[in-house]
Amino acid sequence: MTSYPEQIESEHALDEVLTRPDPKLVEFIRTVSSPLVLLGAGGKMGPTLAVLARRAAVAAGCKLDIVAVSRFGDPSVRRWLESYEIQILPCDLMRRESLQQLPEAENMIYLVGLKFGTSQNPSATWAANTLIPANICDRYPHCRIVALSSGSIYPLVRVASGGALESEPLTPLGEYANACVERERIFEYYSQNNGTPLALLRLFYAVELRYGILVDLAAKVLAGQPIDLTMGYFNWIWQGDANALILRSLALVHTPPAAYNLTHPQIQSVRTVAEKFGELLGRPVALTGSEAGSALLGNPARLCMALGAPAMPLETVMRWIAGWLLRKGRLLGKPTHFEVRDGRY
Repeated sequence: MTSYPEQIESEHALDEVLTRPDPKLVEFIRTVSSPLVLLGAGGKMGPTLAVLARRAAVAAGCKLDIVAVSRFGDPSVRRWLESYEIQILPCDLMRRESLQQLPEAENMIYLVGLKFGTSQNPSATWAANTLIPANICDRYPHCRIVALSSGSIYPLVRVASGGALESEPLTPLGEYANACVERERIFEYYSQNNGTPLALLRLFYAVELRYGILVDLAAKVLAGQPIDLTMGYFNWIWQGDANALILRSLALVHTPPAAYNLTHPQIQSVRTVAEKFGELLGRPVALTGSEAGSALLGNPARLCMALGAPAMPLETVMRWIAGWLLRKGRLLGKPTHFEVRDGRY
């Protein structure tokens, strides 16, 4: 049974937990040929995913060069990755001529995406989420690719349904979500026409202590801000679990590709989680509205059947988040806006 600390008191300790490989990943990483290319490695999940892969390879005793590709706007992220001997490759993937500097590879994790700001500049969202996949598929027609997608591509579903299955028609609201549908369709097109082995992972709300839906709820409770219950239920997954499953999904690539919902199998109640945070933080909880009968939810049974369920317990993460906020730990300042029901981000 995995042992977790009672509290996480520093970013160094947090990163250690986020990048600690489990035995399943250590065993799997031996099957991955070098190099492993991570596109979009400078975002919220990419740095810890890269270090998780490095630590798994070291634990497995295998040589695996990891190439982290991003524009790397934050120099501290670049320095942190370099401290783990991860190869840094600054690159603007919108520029087709830049792709020629990327190394040949048989395995790739695709983390590129643009979401927030869509309402103000929708053309940028469409360009990032559609042109870059086409560029990459042209550059790597036979590479094994795990491409991160979004749970936002589903319409709202009845809470009682247990969440959308991968067979659900993709008819979401909003330009961001529809650009994500188009991103998947482009990957599917190239996979079918070039034989590119591919798996699509539809992520529902990765969480750590510096951002995520649980942090959003806890911060509102701590600040005494009202919490709207209309979007009354949600999915979540610990970022460390999500990254491990993303890497292990290289075993699921296929042509034509299959899609998998990536999230924790237990749907959570906003009301229940907010009230629990009230207890942990010693604050009263202000709730407004009432739960709608529908929410943006996914059912991850397909991925859990293939790779196993995420291991991190909700209660542990909530305890960590409450302690983190009370100690005024650093936050990324990137709210999820999980309560949005009209697709406008």
